[in-house]
Amino acid sequence: MKDNNNLTDESKQIFNIMKKLQFKVSINAAVTKVYDFMLGIDRKSTYELWTSLFNPTSTYEGSWGKGNKILFIGIDEKGERGGMVSKIAENIPNRFVSIQHYGLLKANKEITEGPEVEKWANGFENYTFEESNGTTTVTVDLDTTEDFLDYMNQTYPKALKKLKELCEK
Repeated sequence: MKDNNNLTDESKQIFNIMKKLQFKVSINAAVTKVYDFMLGIDRKSTYELWTSLFNPTSTYEGSWGKGNKILFIGIDEKGERGGMVSKIAENIPNRFVSIQHYGLLKANKEITEGPEVEKWANGFENYTFEESNGTTTVTVDLDTTEDFLDYMNQTYPKALKKLKELCEK
């Protein structure tokens, strides 16, 4: 393990900026369906429906295989493509998905270094799926910055409620 005493004050600030959040939802559906709908494996539209609460044009480009690059994108208020540049750190189907965010997409340009990225780069968004008696519990653990704390606390529960509605249809 790295010795954190060797970090610069600026690096320590970066590490301290990240906040950990957790959201859970219980869905009356098989884990295979919930996993498929959440990631949009068979039909990307199921992913786009529940994530539309973050951005009405939300989608992704890439694939969910371990080690793969994936872009989480939408059209911003200026009409430009923007979002996150990420990597699938782990994907154990129907059990666990770990997404490592390492850059931004702004005006269709990937930005993977600099002050904008440094404050949250290498943040993770993890999905854990657990099924018991036909009910699947999805736990989302994510790292976010102070700036997005309120937004995530308000929006993620609504998005998971939408996922629940889709899966229980």
